[in-house]
Amino acid sequence: MPGPVNAFRFSSFFSIFTRRQRIKPPCRETEIKMSINWIILIIGGVFESLFAISLGKMQQTSGKEFWLWLFSFIASVSLSMFLLFKSMGGTHPIPTGTAYAVWAGIGAVGTVILGILFFKEPVTLWRIFFLTTLILSIVGLQLTSSYHV
Repeated sequence: MPGPVNAFRFSSFFSIFTRRQRIKPPCRETEIKMSINWIILIIGGVFESLFAISLGKMQQTSGKEFWLWLFSFIASVSLSMFLLFKSMGGTHPIPTGTAYAVWAGIGAVGTVILGILFFKEPVTLWRIFFLTTLILSIVGLQLTSSYHV
């Protein structure tokens, strides 16, 4: 009976290699869906910056220009919140805590940069330092977030 035993061992040895070939690599669609959620979240953060700037401009204007900035504020807030909502849903949602922190961080960074550009806010070493740490924290949250629900 040594023949059948040896045949069994031989086929078991090669089945290890054939099983490895059956393992599928990560689904490309999953990676695309995750990226789309992050892009949606980043765009939502940009709209958050725009609604904050709209508030600042509303303080400086009157008449028809005030109403245009008010419309800009309402549109930006609506789009920002909707995009935050969309990024936390779907088949591969971004976790709520991570999504909100990244969204608020992008909005804060964008608002500071736009405030420097449009409102001539001061640029100091400490402001740039803390802005940089905020950006690094946003990137860190993105890199360490879990895509599993």
